[in-house]
Amino acid sequence: MKNTCLFIAFILISCSVNAQQILICNNAKVSFFSSTIMEDIEGKSATGGAVIDTKSGNLIFKVKNTSFQFKKKLMQEHFNENYMESDKYPLSEFKGTIKDPVNMAADGTYKVTVEGNLNIHGISKAYSTQADLLISKGTLNATAVFKVKIAEHDIKIPKLVFKNIAEYVEVRIQATFLPKK
Repeated sequence: MKNTCLFIAFILISCSVNAQQILICNNAKVSFFSSTIMEDIEGKSATGGAVIDTKSGNLIFKVKNTSFQFKKKLMQEHFNENYMESDKYPLSEFKGTIKDPVNMAADGTYKVTVEGNLNIHGISKAYSTQADLLISKGTLNATAVFKVKIAEHDIKIPKLVFKNIAEYVEVRIQATFLPKK
């Protein structure tokens, strides 16, 4: 009986540890900013989804292209119909790995390198960027800022508005991860 209780306790502890290994975020904030002499364009979404496997450092991040909001309705329409072709490419996705060791069990701040593939508009490109991780009481807050060259993802900009959109857009990510329940 004593061995049975120890075995059950071991299984419960193991399940608890494995559950803590997966962190999820269902409301990541993603924004991008394009600045030119002609105009600034900013799109914002607060519905990104992400998962981190804390044991391996693997992560996946997805956002629906139609979830981006703009100051002008016409910008949103052009973004979805003309540039991103959101009907054809509904998601933008990053799959990668946190390259630096992080003690997820200890509160603290970490600067890490994240490497992986960013798929935008059906074109996947390798990216490496710095991210800041803040771990506090089992919650992980992650932020990152990086540049994306839109031509590398085969996003066509009509000559009529070419001067209105920057060659590179700045992408900002902010996500709060909690243990998977």
